[in-house]
Amino acid sequence: MIVKPRVLSVAPMIDWTDRHCRRFHREISRHTWVYTEMITTGALIHGDRRRFLAYSPEEHPIAFQIGGSDPSDLAQCAKWVEEAGYDELNLNCGCPSERVQKGAFGACLMAEPQLVADCVKAMRDACSLDVTVKHRIGLDYIESTQQLHDFVGAVSEAGCHTFIVHARNAVLKGLSPKENREIPPLRYAVVKELKTLFPHLQVILNGGIQTLADIESHLQWADGCMIGREAYTNPWLLAGFDALIERYAGLKAGSLDELELDRTRTDVIQALRPYVEAEMAKGENLRNLTKSWLGLFHGQAGGRLYRQVLSDAVQLKTNRWSVVEMALQQVSQFA
Repeated sequence: MIVKPRVLSVAPMIDWTDRHCRRFHREISRHTWVYTEMITTGALIHGDRRRFLAYSPEEHPIAFQIGGSDPSDLAQCAKWVEEAGYDELNLNCGCPSERVQKGAFGACLMAEPQLVADCVKAMRDACSLDVTVKHRIGLDYIESTQQLHDFVGAVSEAGCHTFIVHARNAVLKGLSPKENREIPPLRYAVVKELKTLFPHLQVILNGGIQTLADIESHLQWADGCMIGREAYTNPWLLAGFDALIERYAGLKAGSLDELELDRTRTDVIQALRPYVEAEMAKGENLRNLTKSWLGLFHGQAGGRLYRQVLSDAVQLKTNRWSVVEMALQQVSQFA
């Protein structure tokens, strides 16, 4: 089935969207785009490249997010990412952490649009993947949108056609990455204006999106929506994504009120059993495999008890599927 690309996606999140998390999300939604955690050019060039590039075939469509600011390094990494079979290469220009800034990449690159343009061109010349950019709407507490418009203008001229825009400024000094996700106010109107000024570009909205109703509202003008923290606090939100994606691709009619799900949360977990057992047989531990599942029964009777079992360090050390069954029993008693 052919669907409109990137209507809905899950944001790249350090320490969260690893390959086990992405495999879990794929079991809930067939069409949602998933993104890797940000991997730096240094990690690929000097580290365990095979491990950093690993993913399951079931994860497609999948994008690789890279962090870096040296065009030649990015070009080399682009070749490896394409060889690994990824569907998209995304450049991080939005992470505000001071550690990332010291590496001269992330949100601070918004102040250097020509450098980003050079990076994009180098990656596009080195591979045939779609090269996209994820960024903020501005830096620090400056409310002017001129920097944003200049940035998108310069980078788009280098051949980038898709911009994933976190609708908050990035404060480079004085706030932690966590605070940067909460304190700078969301300004969706700025992203909407960007789409108006650059109608030929694909503009995807990110930041503060929590419900299917939110998504439907934003899709009236945005080309797509990317969810972040909600994907791990309430991953079952993704269960409604395929119907929305198919509708916006013109393949399905209907409304949110008519949404019918053909699988349950328990069905999703049981479907993952072969994957989990195969990974444990390779030496992976149950905690890493299931940490992204903790919010699956968010708001459901027995959900707190389910989380307690899957968070129990003593039980998890046994590395047995029976721990998952025990967790599911906590919610099944309320069914």
